[in-house]
Amino acid sequence: MQRAVFRTRDPARALTKLDEVYALRDVQWITGGDLSMSLSSTAAGPVHYGRLRLGGSSVLGTTECAGVLRIAHVLDGVLSSTSGPDRFPRRGPFLFPQPPCASYWADLDLLSVSVDGAAVVELARQLLGADSFRLQFTGTRPVSPVMARYWSNTVGHLQRDLLPNTQVMSSPLVRGEMTRSLIIALLHTFPNTFLQGPPVPDVPAPRPAALRRAVSFIDANLSEDIGLPEIAAAAGLSPRGVQAVFRREMDTTPIAYLRSARLEAVHRDLLAADPTTGTTVEAVAARWGFAHRGRFAAAYRAGFGQAPSTTLHT
Repeated sequence: MQRAVFRTRDPARALTKLDEVYALRDVQWITGGDLSMSLSSTAAGPVHYGRLRLGGSSVLGTTECAGVLRIAHVLDGVLSSTSGPDRFPRRGPFLFPQPPCASYWADLDLLSVSVDGAAVVELARQLLGADSFRLQFTGTRPVSPVMARYWSNTVGHLQRDLLPNTQVMSSPLVRGEMTRSLIIALLHTFPNTFLQGPPVPDVPAPRPAALRRAVSFIDANLSEDIGLPEIAAAAGLSPRGVQAVFRREMDTTPIAYLRSARLEAVHRDLLAADPTTGTTVEAVAARWGFAHRGRFAAAYRAGFGQAPSTTLHT
């Protein structure tokens, strides 16, 4: 985790920071007001979250996104494209174009999330079970209002519940799940070739041996940062194939089974814990990859019939 806060009224320092964080090049100040700029940012692995406030001056520049997928949301002010067929929406999330794009920034309050492009391609290939898959984004706006809300809710969870909480983010399971969830939301929200990926393969007959391998792998690696690609590899199936086996044989999914097993681990740890030593529900939940308090508490109560705090203090 790397956190930083930057503030300046110096145009030269502001330009350097805009280049460093947003790859904004060839910048021209087009008004010479009383510049103020503040930027708060948090980086966690391949994910970078930032909040920019730029006031007093407006700029023209060229944004380059080579190697990075940057999704932004204009909260106030103006960020507009001055080249290309698409225009950035005044409100709502949008994906910065991959080719260099000329843009205009003025009195801006901007929320942005950037993800390393290589990490996105790798997970897309793992999910499709296609090592040669070429990922290409074909549009900058969400595929639907529903998916726009899905993306905004995912980023809201990141902003509210994860990044500010150092204790929660100290868990490798939480960090891994955060990255996967964000990339999956990105792949499903903005138009790209992943959405036209290979069809779901037929799994013609029950495969109990593959299912046993998958279940054994999950049970043996609950404390490791694993996801669908790793489970599928252990089972000897494609990601879609292992999902089909779990649905048919267990009426669930591999990830749902993984979460259920980790919830059982939380329950065991809470039963064994001594609250007088400072153990907290939040710390135990984070250890097993649960970072959203509300969803965790609801799942725990549904599974064990009581609040996790009750278990801890029993």
